[in-house]
Order: sequence, then structure tokens, then C-alpha cells
Amino acid sequence: MSHIRKAAVLGSGVMGSKIAAHLANIGIQVLLLDIVPNKLTDVEEKQRLTFKDELVRNRLANNALKRLLKEKPAPFTSKSNIHLIEIGNLEDDVKKLAHADWIIEAVVEKLSVKQHIFELVDQHRRLGSIISSNTSGVSVEAMVAGRSPDFREHFLGTHFFNPPRYMKLLELIPTKYTNKDVLSFMKKFGEGVLGKGVIEAKDTPNFIANRIGTYGLLITIEEMIKGKFTVGEVDSITGTFIGRPKSATFRTLDVVGLDTFSYVAKNVYEKVEKEEKELFKIPFFMEDMIKRKWLGSKSSQGFYKKEGKEILQLNLESFSYEKVKKLTSSSIEAVKQQRQLTERLKTTVYSEDRVSIFLWKIISSTLLYCARLRHEIAHDLVSVDQAMKWGFGWELGPFEIWDAIGVDKAIKKMEADGQEVPVWIREMLEKGYDSFYKKEGDEHLFYHNGEYEKLVKNYKEMNLNILKEKNRVIKKNSGASLIDIGDGVALLEFHSKSNAIGFDIIQMINFAVEEIEGNYKGLVIGNRGKNFSVGANLGMILMEALDDNLFEIDFIVRKFQQAMMKIKYSPKPIVAAPFGMTLGGGAEICLPAARIQASSETYIGLVETGVGLIPGGGGNKELYMKCLNSIPDGVEFDLQTVANKVFETVATAKVSTSATDAKDLYFLSEKDQISINNDHLLYDAKQLVLSLYESGYKPPVRKKVPVVGETGYAAMLLGAQSMRLSGYISDYDFHIAKKLAYVIAGGKISFGTEVDEQYLLDLEREAFLSLAAEAKTHARMQHMLTKGKPLRN
Repeated sequence: MSHIRKAAVLGSGVMGSKIAAHLANIGIQVLLLDIVPNKLTDVEEKQRLTFKDELVRNRLANNALKRLLKEKPAPFTSKSNIHLIEIGNLEDDVKKLAHADWIIEAVVEKLSVKQHIFELVDQHRRLGSIISSNTSGVSVEAMVAGRSPDFREHFLGTHFFNPPRYMKLLELIPTKYTNKDVLSFMKKFGEGVLGKGVIEAKDTPNFIANRIGTYGLLITIEEMIKGKFTVGEVDSITGTFIGRPKSATFRTLDVVGLDTFSYVAKNVYEKVEKEEKELFKIPFFMEDMIKRKWLGSKSSQGFYKKEGKEILQLNLESFSYEKVKKLTSSSIEAVKQQRQLTERLKTTVYSEDRVSIFLWKIISSTLLYCARLRHEIAHDLVSVDQAMKWGFGWELGPFEIWDAIGVDKAIKKMEADGQEVPVWIREMLEKGYDSFYKKEGDEHLFYHNGEYEKLVKNYKEMNLNILKEKNRVIKKNSGASLIDIGDGVALLEFHSKSNAIGFDIIQMINFAVEEIEGNYKGLVIGNRGKNFSVGANLGMILMEALDDNLFEIDFIVRKFQQAMMKIKYSPKPIVAAPFGMTLGGGAEICLPAARIQASSETYIGLVETGVGLIPGGGGNKELYMKCLNSIPDGVEFDLQTVANKVFETVATAKVSTSATDAKDLYFLSEKDQISINNDHLLYDAKQLVLSLYESGYKPPVRKKVPVVGETGYAAMLLGAQSMRLSGYISDYDFHIAKKLAYVIAGGKISFGTEVDEQYLLDLEREAFLSLAAEAKTHARMQHMLTKGKPLRN
């Protein structure tokens, strides 16, 4: 197998349909099949449909498609991707499996049902096609009993995490029959095409991530009961405080669904040895909640319940809802001030207060459980760590946590508690090895089978920290660094708080553009932060505005505009590599770049109206020009339609829901590219720089821009006025809209007049400054900084 162009998904339930959507997102044609229903619905009977009608026979798959379009978070990167999915049923369309390169089973978790499905597949698939099961608990080896040799050689487990579009982990579970080339291909395909973090797991109950994650949640509940903590108290200290997701413990259970979690736990309970069974026994109150249908988010009631605007927590003793309680103490607040997770963990687990004792018990129990299971469930400890980071959102994997708190020190504390440490870890310490990972020169090593082995990563994963350690930093300041990433390409990395853009970053942009002009083939603007950039340093703008220091704001905005023009007209190619939140000034940095290499999950937008401003760094102009440039030469177009489109996008602070959606909003052009795997983004951007350079890159020719002028301004205001009268926008929103419309229209000039870019930049800056001086804008900025959400005043 060298490629997968067509796939078939068998089973259109929650996972099957979402897997189909993810495959469609990356351009693969999908055949989605389900069983023929055994009963007509009331609607079908009224329409006098019969079991011979296609509408009835394909009902399950058809309903799944409709559901996909409504679900949140959205399974599709663009709703148009739905056209890549063909629906059918397992009776009429089973012969079409012969055209599929990959067949994925995602039916009910019953071995007998899966075996029946695979018997059908074996009859109709073509030789050499790959078959896999998305099972989360059924033995993969047992599924292939009685299948043909070619089937067995091309079969494996492919366990996606829900939702497949967003969750990074993909566990591959080969059987003893799986051809090594098939496994190797699926690893490469999973990383490079599906954009996943791929782990090879052993065929054990719930594989790696769900086995450990389920244990971790259950041990937390057990210790909570012993320590008499409340639901809210536990969540306040088991989330980001210890390097876990914000959803912590009970919000995670509500999102997963108590019925789903119970199924996963019981699956392990039924298949493990007697001494391990009790660890996976669902607590009595959870069984009661499931009986009452208090399943979490799906039933609007679980460990939390929303009444009006208030979130309430479940009191596990009275089974009534009460106000959420959080743990607060001077010691907790002191630990929270430590920015590094490793320092927070060390301080916490070796303290003796009530919170520290609780956290030590759940962390130490989980570490020991992982150590005991290491050889049973995974091929190495790296797989365990990556599975928990990619599948459960842990900042550090279990063995990385052990290293962070000190292996030897932790073991002494564990033994003092009467806990038993696995022999293989004792042997490691006896050899003089005191950590699971270590660094020797440029190499990162991990402990495996009694020795340290080299940690091999995909060559497309660019590690900026390693490059920094190799003295590849050309220049740096408090906000950014310019790094030599090899092959004649430099990279500008932001590292301010939230990658917010201040004067320090503007200075580094200017230096970077000048540096590459004489010494490099081109530049990548990118980083490995949580988000590309949340925009301008809002706190700094507010401070200057409150001091009535508009001269300083004017100076910074001018400098930012000038830097953006330097990016646009650089004689060497500059590629922006956005990902995650790319807002306001972050979007303005990307728009003038020669090309954009965006992560598939890029949420880009000019959102300044939400804080009472309009884009001031050239964003309005660049988005307008990008829209104009998208129109093929010789094609007639309506200039007013283009202006209206840009006005609506900026005025309503539209943010793309993906990089594909960003193309629909014109933040990305057809020439811009998308990386499915975010870990490969910087590598892909570098290759794009080299490709542009080798093809003889020339900067765009400066040209004048046609604008809609006074008549166009009036047309845009008409739309805004309609929104105000309907209550969609406030009076102050309308005030901002007037400023924005004036900028996009090009001021009081005739329709179709061609103006230069500096003219539009001046209009933009003047409007920005006038809004920055207004009290209602100050209130919006203050609200965003303190509350993290827009104020509508």
C-alpha cells in the first residue's frame, strides 16, 4: 500500500461518522455504511415508505450526516467536506468495499457482531486493502479468527480518540498476523496524512491511554471520598495546577459521559486479574447517577448542573446541587505563582498540608500503576508518556512527572507509605541511573530494557529549544528570537506572554527582515507556543490611552504598519506559520506574508471591534487586497461586494473555525498551504520558503487599490444600520462600524478611485487612534483584560 484515496467506514454512530468526517477533511473519499433499519419510523409510515425505499434503507447513515452538520465542536473543517462522504447500507452497498483502500469498522463493541462484519468484508474487499477496527476494548486478535490470510496480514486496531478531528492520539494495535509493512505504512500515514500522534499499543484491555486515564480518574474519586473533598474542590486542584486539562476530574467525566466512562471501566474490570478488579469498580454514587440519567453534558446534568447563569456542583452525600466550592489557601496560591509545572509538582507532592497529601496519593498511585503495567501495555515508557499527553491532555507523561519530582526521592516517600515499587525501577537505580530520561550532548535518551536508548523523533518535528542550545540564536529580546533553522532559513519566534505583540516584537520583525535580505534565503514567522498570537499588547495600549498618551500609541501603530510593509515587500520570501488563536495583530502579521503555511486548526480573525477598536496595523487593507487578488484576471466582479464582505468579516470580528474556513473568509489564499499535523508546521513552512526561493521569488509589485468611496461607504452603513435596528449591534458598535466603513471605503472619494496603500494605512491609523481615545473603548479593553470576554456597551 502506497496511498489511501478511498476509505469505507462501517458503522455511522458517534465515532464512525466523526472518523468519516475527519477523513473527508483531508480530502479522502469516504463510503459510510450502516445496517438496514428493522422498523419504520412514524414519519416514514406517513410518507408510505417501505423497506424497499432507499430513504429507509440508508436512514442511519443519512441521519448521521445530518447530525455531523449540527454537532459542536464541528467535526468538519468546512461543511462542504460532507460532499466527499457517500452513504449506503451493509446489504445493498457491500460490494463497493472492493473500491476502498482502507476499511474501518466502528460498530457496537461486541465481538460476535464485529466478527460477522469482518466475514462480510472478507468476501467483498480487494486483496491488499487495509482493514482496521476502532475498538476501544475488544481484543483485536480475537476479531480475525477464521479470516483469510490476506485479511489477517492487513488487519490491525486503529483506536481514534473522540472527537477525531481534534484529539491527537491514534493508538495502533497490530496482531501477531499483521504485516510489518502495513504497520509501518499506517504509522507514517497516521502522522503525515491524518495529523495524529501515533502510538503502537499492545492488545490489552483499553490499550494504553484509556487504561491509565480511567485508573487515574477512579483513584482520584477514591481519595476524594477518603479526604472528604467536594467535587469543585477536587477540580480546582486536579486541572492545570498539576498539568492536566482545565476540565480536571469531574468536568472531564461530565464531558465524556458517565455511561461511556462506566462502560470503559467495566471493560477493564471484566478482563483483568482479581487483584486489579477492585481498582476499576465504579463507585456506588456513579451507578446511581447513571440510573437517574445524570450522565453529564449530554443530559445537561451530572457532577455539575447549570441553573440560569450559575454552575452548581453535586453534593455526593445529599445528592442535591449546591454552589461550587473551590480550595483556596495561602499555600495553594503560593504554589500557583510558580510558572514552571516541574517546580509546582515538586513543591506540592513533598509538602504535608491537606491538599499536598491528597495530590501525592493520586499522583504516586498513578505513577506506580504505570510502572507496574509498563511492559504489559506498551513497548516502551515513551509510548506511555505520549499516550497520556496526546489522549488525555497531560502536560507531562507519568514517567516525565517521576523525573520532575525526582525518582529516588519519590521512591523513598512511596516506600515510607508502604507502597511496593516494581523491580525494574529498583534495578535501574542500582545501575546508577536516576531518571527515565536524560540528555547526552545533542541526544535525548530514555531508559529501555536496562539501558538508555536514543529517543528518535520524526525529522519533521522541529525542536526550537534544541536549536537554541546549539547556539543558533541570531538575536533575541524580551519578546522574540531570531533563530537559524538551517538550509539558509531563519525563524522569528515570539515568546512574550500569550505571544502578545509589543514594541519588542516589532523591533525584532524589522531586524529579521533586514537580516534575511543579506544573509538568508528567507524567513519563517512561527513558534511552538499554545497559540500563534492573541494580538497586540492590549494592556499597554490601555495604559497609554488612559494616560491620554495618544502620541505614543500613534508611534507604535506607525512602526507596526511599517514593519508589516517590510514583510510584504521583502525581497526574500517570508512565510507565516499560524496555528491556534491567531487574532488581531497576529492575523495582521500573517496577511502580508509571501505565503501562509497554516496549521489545520488555525482560528484566525481581526477581532479588534470586540475591544472597541478597528485593526490598525494594515489588517483592513490586506484583507481587502487579498479578496481582490482572489478574483482571476479577466473576470468581472462587483467592487462593492468585495468591500461588503471585508466590512462584515471585520465588523463582526469573524474568526475562522479552521484553516479551510480561513480560505472562505479570505485570510488564506489558494496559494497558501495547510499542515494537517501541527508538529510538522514549522518544517512545512521552512520547505515552502526554500521552494519559493529556488523558484526565483520576487516580491509583489506595488500597485494602487480601487475603493468604493462615498457611495460604498453609504451602502456599508445601510447594512450596519439594519443590524443596529434589529438589536444585533449596540449604538457603540455602530459608531465603530462607521469608522471601519470609512477606512474600507477609502474615505470621501469617488467610487472606483485607485489609491495607494499608504493612504489606506493613514486612514486606518487615524480611525484606530480616535477610537483609542474614547471612554467606551477603554471600558471594553478593561473588560477583556479582566474578564477575558468582550463587553457590549
